Amino acid sequence: MADDMTTTGKRKSNTKRMSGDTAVKKSGGAPPVRNLFGTDGIRGIANEAPMTPELALLLGKAVAHVAGRNKAHTPRVLIGKDTRLSGYMIEQAIAAGICSMGARVILCGPIPTPAVAQLTVSMRADAGIVISASHNPYQDNGIKIFGGDGFKLPDEQEAEIERLMESDAALSPRPTGPGIGKASRLDDAGGRYVVFAKTTFPRGLTLDNVRVVIDAAHGAAYKVAPLVFSELGASVTAIGVKPNGVNINLDSGALHPDKVRAEVVKRGAHIGIALDGDADRLIVIDEKGQIVDGDVVMAMCACRMLADGELEKKTLVATVMSNLGLERAIGDKGGKLVRTQVGDRYVVEAMRAGGYNLGGEQSGHLIFLNHASTGDGVVAALQVLAIMVQADRPLSELAKEAMERVPQVLENVTLSERRPLEQMRQLSACSMRVKDILGSEGRVLIRWSGTEPKLRIMLEGPDESRLHQWASDLADAARKDMR
Repeated sequence: MADDMTTTGKRKSNTKRMSGDTAVKKSGGAPPVRNLFGTDGIRGIANEAPMTPELALLLGKAVAHVAGRNKAHTPRVLIGKDTRLSGYMIEQAIAAGICSMGARVILCGPIPTPAVAQLTVSMRADAGIVISASHNPYQDNGIKIFGGDGFKLPDEQEAEIERLMESDAALSPRPTGPGIGKASRLDDAGGRYVVFAKTTFPRGLTLDNVRVVIDAAHGAAYKVAPLVFSELGASVTAIGVKPNGVNINLDSGALHPDKVRAEVVKRGAHIGIALDGDADRLIVIDEKGQIVDGDVVMAMCACRMLADGELEKKTLVATVMSNLGLERAIGDKGGKLVRTQVGDRYVVEAMRAGGYNLGGEQSGHLIFLNHASTGDGVVAALQVLAIMVQADRPLSELAKEAMERVPQVLENVTLSERRPLEQMRQLSACSMRVKDILGSEGRVLIRWSGTEPKLRIMLEGPDESRLHQWASDLADAARKDMR
C-alpha cells in the first residue's frame, strides 16, 4: 500500500454541499509489508531490477504455488500482455516458472488488462497475469495479478507471494517428468473479449450513424477496440493501432489526447475515445474536441443510473483526487460519494465491501461492477455512448450538464527522500493555514505518489489564481523540510 496521507478542507456545520456522507476509506490495522508490489502490481524499467526475467521466473513459481494450493485439479494461469518489446522476455520467464511448478499456462497474447480479468473468470482459470506498465513509456514494464474471481489480489496475498519468492524451500519439491506443466496459446482471446464487451451495450440499441474516433495508443487494444464499436454499427476511425514494440503511449492515447482531439474535429465525429497502453482507462473527447475526464464520465453515468434506479445504495465510489464538483453533482441528485485512497484497486475494494456498483478515478479508470471486475476503457466508453444514443443529444451538452467543476490545481514536487508527512513540520503548518482559509469552499490534499518519488499536492477552491500561489507555497515548504 502506498505511504499516502491526505488532508482535506474543513467543513462548516451550515454547509449542505459537503455532506457527512463523504468518507475516506481507511484500512483496519497496519498493511502488510510489500517491497515489490506497489499500488498497481510490480513496475520498473524492463531488464533492470526488479523488472527482470529472473524475478519473473520466481513470480511465476509463486503464483502457481498459490493458485494450486488446496486444488484437486492442475492449476491454470492465463497470461496476457500489451505491445511492449520486453513483453516477450517477461512472458516466457513467467510461463517457465509456472510450468516448473506443474501448472498449466494459457498465453493470450496482446489483449487489454480487463480482458485478462474477464477471461480468467470465463475460462475458470485459477489466476490471471497481465504484463504491462499501463500508461508508462515502452522502456518500462510491469506485472499485475488477478485471482480466479477476476479481481486484483489483495495486499495480503501480494505480500505472501513476495515471501514465497524469497524462499526456494517454500516452492519445493518441484515436479519432474510428466508432472511438469504445459503451455498453450489461446488464439481467439481477442475475439472472446470483443463478444464480451458488446454484451455490456444495451440490447435494442445500435451505434448506427455514430462517428467514433479511437486512439488505442499503439497498445493492447489496437485490434479489439475498433472491432467492438464497428460491430455495433459505428463508423470508426482508428489511430494508434500500429504497434512496433517501442511506440506504445508515444504521443498518443489517454495521456496525449491531442491527436484524437484533432481527428474528431477534422472528421466531424460524435465522440473520441483515447485509451492507455493496457486499455483499462480512457479519456473521452466530445464533438467539439473538448476533453471529458473520468470525473465527468462518472457524473454522467451515476446520475443516469440514479434516475433509472440502478445505482446501488445511491452511492458512487471515487478517490480523494476526484473533483469537489463531482461530489456536489451526485449530492444534488440525491446520491452520495464515498472516497478512497488513490488507486483503482482501492476503489474496487470499497465497492465490493459496500455493495456498490459504480466507481472510478478522475484519470479515467472506471469500474462498472455489473459488467467488469476492473477498470475497462472500452466498456466505459460504451456506457457513455449508450447515454448519448438514448438521449439523442451531443456529448458536449451532456457533459456540461453533468457537473460544475471546482477549480483544481495540481503540483508535483520531486524531493530527495520520502518522509512521513506528519514529520514535515513546515508543510503541515502551511497546509493548515490554507485549509483554514478555504474552509468549506475547497480541499487540500497532500500525498506521496504510489509509483514515483514525488510529493503530490492538490488544491481545490473558488479562486484558481490563489490556488496556484498556495500550491507554490506548499511546494516550497516541503523543500524546506528536506534541508
